[in-house]
Amino acid sequence: MSADPETIEAIRRFSRFYTRRIGLLHPLLLDSPFSLAEARVVYELGSRGTATAAALAAELDLDAAYLSRILRGFDRRGLILRQRSGTDARATLLSLSDAGRAAFAALDAGSRDQLAALIGPLPPPAQRRLAAALEAAAALLGVAPQVPARPWLLRAPRVGDLGWIVHRQAVLYAREYGWDAGFEALVAGIVSRFVEQFDAARERCWVAERDGEVVGSVFLVRKTDTMAQLRLLYVDAAARGLGIGARLVEECLCFAREAGYGRIMLWTNDVLTSARRIYQAAGFTLTAEERHHSFGHDLVGQNWERAL
Repeated sequence: MSADPETIEAIRRFSRFYTRRIGLLHPLLLDSPFSLAEARVVYELGSRGTATAAALAAELDLDAAYLSRILRGFDRRGLILRQRSGTDARATLLSLSDAGRAAFAALDAGSRDQLAALIGPLPPPAQRRLAAALEAAAALLGVAPQVPARPWLLRAPRVGDLGWIVHRQAVLYAREYGWDAGFEALVAGIVSRFVEQFDAARERCWVAERDGEVVGSVFLVRKTDTMAQLRLLYVDAAARGLGIGARLVEECLCFAREAGYGRIMLWTNDVLTSARRIYQAAGFTLTAEERHHSFGHDLVGQNWERAL
């Protein structure tokens, strides 16, 4: 798979902007006596409490000799303490001294103040969108964010949600799979029919919300009198790994049973591996496959079913 030149340039533009905006090109960080690498070592020790030099080098991807020079400088400045490990006599544990902890506190406060000044002019919804976009970037690049998962809830759709769902699904599948406007038209048609032909006794839509933003959704519609159909399962990239997709599918199953359906089915494509894992875990089995050309690509469509 080749890299998109426009995406490469977009990342480079952001990198140039951000490094300049937060002063990473200056020899010392945040008007402190530390270079960027030195500040990262101070921050890592301040966050961990104790660590070996090997662990620091691995975590920060620093050359061992370069890290050793940094640590010798910290020794001369009285910033770190060294002690033998209680479990491995060959290992030396590093920690911050009182002076080192004071330096860490100053760096941490300076970084928070700098970012607060950067995003402070943005209204709260824009700040939340920025945070979600950064988490999405980390998820797409394979970096697991080291932050506690924020709570989310499921609710019925409100005015404006359905149009947002069409937009977000079109954008997500264009970015992740290169699907064209044909997919957006498909989603728009499904959503339109759901609104126009809605049967409250036998159909539902659930929206997942986190921090006031829609981050997922699913539809359960009537296929036949005895067969329900799960449609348009979607979880935003920034909210994956929180169990939202599995919960949306479970809501469909529970409602379909209560509504009197005997079976439930869905149609998907074989490239959607994450969704397929959710369906398999929920007890769906593959019943049919068919090659087709849709959304600008050659795909393999799949029907999955299970009894209720």
